[in-house]
Amino acid sequence: MQKYYVSPRPTSPEIHFSPEENIFLLRGISSPEDVRETYYPVIEWINAFTTIVIEGKDKIYSSSFPLKLQIDLVYFNSSSAKFIFDIVADFHKITSAGIPVIVEWYYDEEDTDMQEAGADIAALIGVEFIYKIK
Repeated sequence: MQKYYVSPRPTSPEIHFSPEENIFLLRGISSPEDVRETYYPVIEWINAFTTIVIEGKDKIYSSSFPLKLQIDLVYFNSSSAKFIFDIVADFHKITSAGIPVIVEWYYDEEDTDMQEAGADIAALIGVEFIYKIK
């Protein structure tokens, strides 16, 4: 599957999904004026990708080569939170095919709000995050 890349902008994160390199990254600030315009194409790409993986058409991932989703956001607004939740939930669907999905949640050591936001998303989806201090 083709990779998906969006350059970061002042109010939108870098989005870099490259299945061959096992790079699934959201990084930066997420407070776009039109959150749907930013995230609907991302959700469509993830849905197509997860379908391919779940149906076994992409044999790159396995228990010894799990998919790794990295979320490294400095800030996200409430409108973006729903889409971040959807992104994590959609990637988590891959576990139904026996493929582990690792979610790394990055936050600044002093930003407990960002750490708690990750914990809330993880609890709502029922997935464990690995928290990384930057």
